[in-house]
Amino acid sequence: MALFLLFQTKNFVGGLKLFCIAKCFSFGAKIKEKLLLMRLWVIWGLLVLGSCNEKAKRLPILGERQAVQVEKNGKIIIDTLYHTIPAFRFINQDSVEVTEKTFEGKIYVTDFFFTTCPSICPKMKQQMLRVYEKYKDDDRILILSHSISREDSVPVLRDYAKKIKISSRRWHLVTGNWNEIERMAKQYFVTVTEDKNEPGGYLHSGHFALIDKQKRIRGIYEGTKPQEVDKLLQDIDILLNENP
Repeated sequence: MALFLLFQTKNFVGGLKLFCIAKCFSFGAKIKEKLLLMRLWVIWGLLVLGSCNEKAKRLPILGERQAVQVEKNGKIIIDTLYHTIPAFRFINQDSVEVTEKTFEGKIYVTDFFFTTCPSICPKMKQQMLRVYEKYKDDDRILILSHSISREDSVPVLRDYAKKIKISSRRWHLVTGNWNEIERMAKQYFVTVTEDKNEPGGYLHSGHFALIDKQKRIRGIYEGTKPQEVDKLLQDIDILLNENP
């Protein structure tokens, strides 16, 4: 009967617990069964511990925060307002308007680049392709890359997307007003400037930012370093479990 409970229970951990309890009350258990019981108790303990650890994992929320008073259920409580990404409006490689609403209910990774960048951009795109390949069939994840070059028109971005073999269904390459792009870079804590002395005429950091469904920054990673992107991939999975 106990074995039946174990294999019929949908929750394996719960079923294993039921089996162990049932065996505890079986006074006629043989030595081998008792040894099996001890092993099962150990397995159950490890499974429960692992489950608790997974649930406990949460990513930090980055940026400035402010304590405010709000009314909840008729009571005044102190709540925390976190830095969130404001509204924006750009055009992607398929001439489609991309706004903050495009990312509603989504987790996304964002960066800043330009197609003729001779320095860090090729490394960044190689690493971002790892994110794309892992989640290209996952509708919960999007990628947003802002071009900082005034020369990166929609046709240029379309050709670039074809070159690196990506779809706008998952990865948006966007262009727009340069001042707006610079403003958004600051919101993601990314450095973007025009500098004639720099290769390509622009200077920018190689950071990737991870944004949750509430438009909060949950991680910043150096996009030129594979080990940093390894951490990004791990953190995306944690965030997916945090916000199923």
